[in-house]
Amino acid sequence: MYLKKALWTDGLTPNPSAESSPDDQSTSATSSAVGELVNSLNCQRLFREVTFALRTGLRDASAEFSFLRVCGLRSLLKSLRSIAESNSTIELFCQTQSVPELQVVPVLFQQSLKESEDDPVVNLDHIFGVEPLKIASPSTDAEVALALRVLEGCCLLHRESTALAHQHKAIPVLMNILSIRGVLEQGACLDALISVMLDSSANQMDFEVCNGIEEVAVLIRDKQIDENLRLKCGEFLLLLIGHVNGRGRPPLATIHEDIRQLLGEKSASLIWAASQFGSTLDPEQRLTALHIQARRVLESLDLY
Repeated sequence: MYLKKALWTDGLTPNPSAESSPDDQSTSATSSAVGELVNSLNCQRLFREVTFALRTGLRDASAEFSFLRVCGLRSLLKSLRSIAESNSTIELFCQTQSVPELQVVPVLFQQSLKESEDDPVVNLDHIFGVEPLKIASPSTDAEVALALRVLEGCCLLHRESTALAHQHKAIPVLMNILSIRGVLEQGACLDALISVMLDSSANQMDFEVCNGIEEVAVLIRDKQIDENLRLKCGEFLLLLIGHVNGRGRPPLATIHEDIRQLLGEKSASLIWAASQFGSTLDPEQRLTALHIQARRVLESLDLY
């Protein structure tokens, strides 16, 4: 989806001047009315583009074949990136998510993120009936990783998407992905977990019930796994403490003590101190600082 400015809007926006005659004022009023009409038409055009992009992406993301679902997820992710470029399109996206057939999160959990044990037991009824048996191909690694990125984007742009994710038991599903999938999906899963838990007490409680901190601690302590994944785990803990947890209020009220028991006093203190960094830094500087602090957390663990 490409949200470009409509060509017919050029030259229709009035330029105010310090001195104007009555005729100029009349012309200005007319131009103002035209400008309002142009803005209204432009808003309608953007809404149509957003809804068309969502319908197209969701149609493919609901397909029976994995390669079609991957195409749909790529389209949705591209659309979300375009939507995130302006507040007006973000507001339009939030409006679309109140329409059931345009909601993205349910499709993700019903298709690409569906756990295998949720599939119905295959029987022989279709042999004696007229309806063909529909078999959906399993989700590939690339598909799961893309679905997690789309989930992350939806939750960051639309806060109510975290509630939709909770209805589909997002935390247990993501924790299962984190424990059994490969490095590609695990990295995307850690980012999705942060976005799903942001400002969502229900999802934070599910994370605590699933012993999420312990699962992440197991990964970050394992020196046999990919180092980039261990760094991602360090970043996850920094973001969890700095931006997600309730700061002494439930849920996750005991997160600091949990990390101290799992990773040791030195690493826990470093994570707590580093998680408070950079409120005055720009986004790029904060990202750089996050990488540096995550590296220090790993170094503190590797000393033992």
